[in-house]
Amino acid sequence: MEEQIIRTEYSDLMQKSYIDYAMSVIIARALPDVRDGLKPVQRRTLYDMYELGIRYDRPYRKCARIVGDTMGKYHPHGDSSIYEALVVMSQDFKKGMPLVDGHGNFGSIEGDGAAAMRYTEARLQKVTQETFLADLDKDVVDFVPNFDETEKEPSVLPVRLPNLLVNGSDGIAVGMATSIPPHNLGEVIDAAKAYLKNPEISTEKLLELMPGPDFPTGGIIVNKDELPAIYESGTGKIKIRGKVKVEKLKGGREQLVITEIPYPMIGANIAKFLNDVAGLVESKKAPEITDISNQSSKEGIRIVLELKKGADTENLKNMLYKKTRLEDTFGVNMLAVADGKPETLSIRQILEHYIEFQYELTTRKYRTLLTKEQEKREIQEGLIKACEVIDLIIEILRGSKNIKDAKACLTVGVTDGIRFKSEAAKKRAARLRFTERQAQAILEMRLYRLIGLEIQALMEENQKTLKNIAEYEDILENHSSMTRVILREMDAIKKAYARSRRTAIENAEAIIYEEKKIEEMPVMFLMDRFGYAKTIDMSVYDRNKEAADNENKYVFSCMNTGKICIFTDTGKQHTVKVQELPFGKFRDKGVPIDNFGNFSSSEEQIVGIGSMEALKHQKLLFGTRQGMLKIVDGTEFETKMRTMAATKLNEGDELLRVTVTDGTEQVVLQSRDGYFLRFDVSEIPEKKKGAAGVRGMRLAEKDALEAIHLYHTGQEESVEYKDKQLVLNKLKAGSRDTKGVKVRV
Repeated sequence: MEEQIIRTEYSDLMQKSYIDYAMSVIIARALPDVRDGLKPVQRRTLYDMYELGIRYDRPYRKCARIVGDTMGKYHPHGDSSIYEALVVMSQDFKKGMPLVDGHGNFGSIEGDGAAAMRYTEARLQKVTQETFLADLDKDVVDFVPNFDETEKEPSVLPVRLPNLLVNGSDGIAVGMATSIPPHNLGEVIDAAKAYLKNPEISTEKLLELMPGPDFPTGGIIVNKDELPAIYESGTGKIKIRGKVKVEKLKGGREQLVITEIPYPMIGANIAKFLNDVAGLVESKKAPEITDISNQSSKEGIRIVLELKKGADTENLKNMLYKKTRLEDTFGVNMLAVADGKPETLSIRQILEHYIEFQYELTTRKYRTLLTKEQEKREIQEGLIKACEVIDLIIEILRGSKNIKDAKACLTVGVTDGIRFKSEAAKKRAARLRFTERQAQAILEMRLYRLIGLEIQALMEENQKTLKNIAEYEDILENHSSMTRVILREMDAIKKAYARSRRTAIENAEAIIYEEKKIEEMPVMFLMDRFGYAKTIDMSVYDRNKEAADNENKYVFSCMNTGKICIFTDTGKQHTVKVQELPFGKFRDKGVPIDNFGNFSSSEEQIVGIGSMEALKHQKLLFGTRQGMLKIVDGTEFETKMRTMAATKLNEGDELLRVTVTDGTEQVVLQSRDGYFLRFDVSEIPEKKKGAAGVRGMRLAEKDALEAIHLYHTGQEESVEYKDKQLVLNKLKAGSRDTKGVKVRV
């Protein structure tokens, strides 16, 4: 075949290819179908379990077998997505109604992952088998080829309940995402019945029957009045609070016990909640909390906060709602695949698609049943008629040379080649007109069917078949009859599987939390050379002044309501609230300072620390490894940002020191090669924080500053240099931007 070159616009080709890819992800991977409420991976996994015979009343099978079979036959997108879908369908804390019965470690509400698929086992839940897969043998849905056209799979499962609402769904596609909350099965069926009886019913009336989401984790929905607008548009935000109760303890003390959590908190967010509460205690915002313990188990959530005697429990509850994820938001976006395309649906549209699907399923089911009953009636009528002329039929069979001749005689009356005892029998045989199916049944009939009781049973069975045919024809021909059937099935599902509501829905008042004002007082900030920081009372410092100054690298006073400015070698300024630092005894170890800032001590080295309140009234000297110097007014570092750039650095340069100066000191620059340069600080110009500064010392190509010393004229200052003391005052005075003097010891 001759090769052809197709010329096309590159942008057009990319656009078409990306759209094809996006639609593939949207339709075939990420979004559920509005009819059965399942994503393709969920549908294929359940169908594969059905095909493998892993029913609710049979033994569990290894999940690895289920995953492998599903991937090999229907879903060639990797085993992790299949196993993850299988795990989620078994987790009762994620699904309103689990579809898979898992055996083994299938994860926990606290975010623990499931065991590897080679260890866990699973089987279908009874509800899945009876309401999702029961009618697959009745031609109720279309079957389509799988990815390599070696198998057939259902395009949709014949789900009898509104699964999209009952179990909800979440998924991220390309340029769109779905987030549908789970609902109560009984309530959703009541709403579906109401819509079936009156398609013009309003959203408000539907919400009287189905008030809103019913999360498996319980909790309290607090914006009830906003729900009609959310269900009308298909988008919005639902506010959920955890349930907190107060338990009395001995000695007049109390404790707060969290028994239900917001649905978005499941997983790692439980640990984050505990850390947030611990942070509130450490920052003195919740000093009444003496202990935090997570006593949750398979029985349910139980997080206990022990309180001091006389604690204001109501204010503490409000603080938890305000400052932690105990009150959270569930973003609703009811996006699903409807009629082959993604669409954001209202509650009425979802119920409309569900009801239409039920009519389609019921129609196809009863057509199949009617066809089977009509075939059965045909055979029954043939056998009854055969019993009336059984002697003639026996004579035909005995006189025939083969089955073909006998069948031709029974169906069209051909008597050629058949021996008859009399001419009258031959004439009667020529008048026989059994159908092909009846003739086959007569040929396969056993002699015991000629017993009187068997003939009677056959006639009774025929009467039952005729009754079924009449019933099925009535269902298919009369819309009201089919509606009664659908309603009857809904009632049966509700009776078998409905449970009581878990999530309360109300209109709660906005949280009012009065944060206790901290009594403003001065404290001493201490940080040792290992980076462990703390604050202590001024009187404690006065009693231990010598030890505090000797043992710590940074010591200064600040207000307990103020902020600490931390300058690092990367030229950044990090801000930490003094309240966040531990306040305690002099001998307390403290906490690493980088625990409170947006930096890591392994990546950034601290080159200067000070109180923001004090710095804004002072001038700061900045010096870098490459010898760049400048003076900056402290007001430029007054900020609400946790991290910002404190200075501009040249490529490859590092900030070496940041220190307070009054402009009258002597500065000594010390290089790695042993050069020292002493000059007045007044020679360094004042610049903005965004400036790189001026050159303080002429350095050799591979030389760099090792230290910057500052001292007042008239006081003797010495530093250790090559294991000996070097008196800085005795160094020859020079000028900025010179080489300095080489010191040899």
